[in-house]
Amino acid sequence: MKKYYPILIAGFIGGIASVIPIFKSLSCCLVIPIISVLALYFEMKSTSRNEPFKLKEGITIGFFTGISSAFLGLIFDVFITLVTHSNELVLGYPQMNEMLNTFPVDELTKKQASEMIKNVVQQIQNNGFSLTYVFAMLVNGLMSNSIFGIIGGIVGVRILNNKFFEVE
Repeated sequence: MKKYYPILIAGFIGGIASVIPIFKSLSCCLVIPIISVLALYFEMKSTSRNEPFKLKEGITIGFFTGISSAFLGLIFDVFITLVTHSNELVLGYPQMNEMLNTFPVDELTKKQASEMIKNVVQQIQNNGFSLTYVFAMLVNGLMSNSIFGIIGGIVGVRILNNKFFEVE
């Protein structure tokens, strides 16, 4: 279990950052790669590492850091939504409807999408929870965070190996 601490600590930091409004919009392309580098650094320090990281290690640690950040961020987001009965979807619903009308799709598809979003918004406002919202956020988080976690892991290997080890 101890070997997973660097991933979980960095994932926790990423999960917290993903619910802070300023960092939320930068989460995928900035926060997740940074916490992946941080996870590699924590791994290096916790194991007193004296050899360079292999690319495979960076990819693995970055991937799992992204996954843990997605799950922890979702838990924090669901908790906040449950307590407040509001989130970005609820607040942005009127603008989302306007934007939906500009999409080049048939009217039936627009109406179905609008109804689905309306139902999710109503569930959140009434109950503080929507299974559809949670599922969509989970899928989105797992996909984007794992990809950007891998990117961060690759970049982190390069940065840490150059800074702390003699790499040929």
